[in-house]
Amino acid sequence: MTVPGAIPDPVPEPLAGAASDLPAGRVPGPMPVSMPGPAPGPMPVSRAYGHCEHVVRTRARNFAYGIRLLPPPKRRALSTVYALARRIDDVGDEAGPVAERLERLEQERRRLRALTALPESPGPGLTAIGPVPADVTADPVMVALGDAAARFPLPLDAFEELIDGCAADVAGARYRCHDDLVGYCRQVAGSIGRLSLGVFGLADGALASDGARVLRRAAGRADALGVALQLTNILRDLREDRCADRIYLPADDLRRFGCTLGLDARGSFTDPPERLAGLIRFEAARALGWYAEGMRLIPLLDRRSAACTAAMAGIYRRLLGRIAADPARVLAGRLSLAPWVKAMVAARALTGAAQGESQGPSQGEPR
Repeated sequence: MTVPGAIPDPVPEPLAGAASDLPAGRVPGPMPVSMPGPAPGPMPVSRAYGHCEHVVRTRARNFAYGIRLLPPPKRRALSTVYALARRIDDVGDEAGPVAERLERLEQERRRLRALTALPESPGPGLTAIGPVPADVTADPVMVALGDAAARFPLPLDAFEELIDGCAADVAGARYRCHDDLVGYCRQVAGSIGRLSLGVFGLADGALASDGARVLRRAAGRADALGVALQLTNILRDLREDRCADRIYLPADDLRRFGCTLGLDARGSFTDPPERLAGLIRFEAARALGWYAEGMRLIPLLDRRSAACTAAMAGIYRRLLGRIAADPARVLAGRLSLAPWVKAMVAARALTGAAQGESQGPSQGEPR
């Protein structure tokens, strides 16, 4: 989901102003945060948001380049979505007894439900929000999430899908076929795409006719873009994950290319390099299909949200192009893009949005 590391500002700071999914001029105030009795006051919302933005700056290099293109209210809300997703994902990635890690994920689920008053079986798209309970007011992520959910229609039950996906990681789940892997990707990344769409909202006029159908279409495209990003992550982290005994590529695909993803004593793959290269290029081509569908979300978004989405997708798609062009590099270790490349992609996305463009990389840019 993320790459650790601090990042510079790639583009000028966006203009201040509250752009939301609500009708023009309507930006509700922050959700009240209170504790009963004489207990100390709750954490200020500004401090809570500051914590979440710090998490993004230090742990989300690619994500940070994209959200810099958003107005401050949306940037803060997406930072909060990322901060909670990062915390949940960390439980799935860290070492430790399986039972303890699964219990920590359930603790996150209970805290989320306490914050949002979600029922045991929430319906799709539920966004109900209530006062933050006393036992979570010291948690900056939950305080910020409470405020963000009061401002934007976040489908907070999507975090429960993320928890389910991370629980599968902890349990060591592996996948038989591409459809099974896509189901996992929808849990851990499509969920974040749908949460992000709640912050972005749609462009003026997008809902002018058959709004319900347009919303469903947008959610499906956000989901597809999340799948594309996660498939890229899986290829980027192939060796790192395998060294941690995690295999995400479908068993059907491994058999097709005659690969086992076995490792020698030095942590190098034992499969013939040409077979591994064929497998990686095959998976990269599949990911490109998901990008093609996910990028169709961009014309439905307002200019800055479109620029943000185009920047993040452009960075990951360019990374995927590098992986497909030189599989040996990703087999030897994690591949990343230089900061100047990310800054260029982000700047191009902002320029393209200003000119009304909504397509992928320009001619000559690796896909």
